[in-house]
Amino acid sequence: MSPRIKICGLMDAETISEMDGLLIHEVGFVFAKSKRQVNKETAAELIQALHKLKTANGVRPQAVGVFLNATIEEIGDILTEAPLDVIQLHGDETPDYCKELKKRYPEKQVWKVFAVQPNLVEIESDANINDVALRLLRYNDSVDAILIDAPGGGTGEPFNWEAIASYKQEAGRYGLPLYIAGGLHSNNVQELVRNYSPDGIDVSSGVESNGRKDIDKIKLFVRRVIET
Repeated sequence: MSPRIKICGLMDAETISEMDGLLIHEVGFVFAKSKRQVNKETAAELIQALHKLKTANGVRPQAVGVFLNATIEEIGDILTEAPLDVIQLHGDETPDYCKELKKRYPEKQVWKVFAVQPNLVEIESDANINDVALRLLRYNDSVDAILIDAPGGGTGEPFNWEAIASYKQEAGRYGLPLYIAGGLHSNNVQELVRNYSPDGIDVSSGVESNGRKDIDKIKLFVRRVIET
């Protein structure tokens, strides 16, 4: 079965409307400081456009908000304008923070992102496996999915994919979907899907031209995933 596909960093309604009919499961809007950052008013307009879509499976994509060390109050303020389905956390958010977020907004999913160093070596050592196990043990009852990415996120740089096996094993232990991000594009996504079978994949810069989302690259990326 193909992994879920998330396109992150959308900034204009036109591109969103052109995604109608594509097999896309989530669309991400960045609220952290970034060249792709949107405010709550813009996000509300984009989510309105998103709600008009039907993907290839007949269900509209979910709206994901990307945050970095925001306060719960800041996220709540954004939710008053932008009806997100998923809150994706890229910072130092603790398990208690995630639990409180879920308590206040039980209808929202909470995803936690972990950074994997691009030059990580000896990934299968007991020390590294135990570190991954401890990371996910702390969060297993406070989040709905795990995403692993290169440090910084949205950089277009991949991490060492050998780290995926340990995260997949531990995420599976708790029934948590595992999404992979970082440096993905149409030329390498099939290798990732074939060799590591992630539950979801997250692409941003890999479907851009000149810093803007390119609908032709989005369509090619989706097609490559489906063909795998």
